[in-house]
Amino acid sequence: MPELPEVETTRQGIAPHCEGQTITNVLIRNGKLRWPVPEDLPDRLQGQTIRSVDRRAKYLFLNLDAGTVIVHLGMSGSLRVITDNSPVMTHDHVEITLGSGRVLRFNDPRRFGCWLWADDSGSHPLIRDLGPEPLSDQFSGSTLFRQSRGRQTPIKSFIMDNHIVVGVGNIYANEALFKAGIHPKRKAGRISLDRYHRLAETIRETLSAAILMGGTTLRDFVNSDGKPGYFAQSLLVYGHGGDPCTNCNATLKEIRMNNRSTVYCPRCQR
Repeated sequence: MPELPEVETTRQGIAPHCEGQTITNVLIRNGKLRWPVPEDLPDRLQGQTIRSVDRRAKYLFLNLDAGTVIVHLGMSGSLRVITDNSPVMTHDHVEITLGSGRVLRFNDPRRFGCWLWADDSGSHPLIRDLGPEPLSDQFSGSTLFRQSRGRQTPIKSFIMDNHIVVGVGNIYANEALFKAGIHPKRKAGRISLDRYHRLAETIRETLSAAILMGGTTLRDFVNSDGKPGYFAQSLLVYGHGGDPCTNCNATLKEIRMNNRSTVYCPRCQR
């Protein structure tokens, strides 16, 4: 599944081509996504100008004068700006033609993504209860510490909860906990303020590095320009179960938590 860095990379890739452009045509080839694409979406968008392309958690916002299109890439979705006569692919479900003649094309083989309309994106049920952005001033170790008091939840599950902080998916939770030296099964309520300060710092560092390097290459993801990201080459623990730890040379252990792969160093992470 595309994580926050992949979504942010997509936003940065499509924004220069979309912002300020008037929508001249909308084609819904298959509206049966995770939630049905609104039947009136083409009518709502026709003639509207895309004022900005923003991101909240893993959702992309196409902001128009009349409202906002909320896009989620789901498990396997991607957005590309088509500048030539590239043929339509089997899983190209939504297509927006811009005044420039370029086409914003949404491809999603598994159809777990979504295209929804919101008059006010901030009050939409998918958005209104989300936690702070991990790269914003609203996110800090102190905030994590306060929210964790009395919580018996494992710390890995805690930081992956979108009500606590958005966008810390499985890959980046593994990496941040390793850098912070925290065992993924440690109870969130048993971690000190100092360690939460360090964890907040490693979450920021990990996500920022992934964004700069174009996102992690996942099996079903390519960037908006068709090129894969390269952060996967820099992963320290995720996908390295059984390999030696880069810090102490101990063997990295791989377990399942909430049906997700979890890799950690039994010596470095406590």
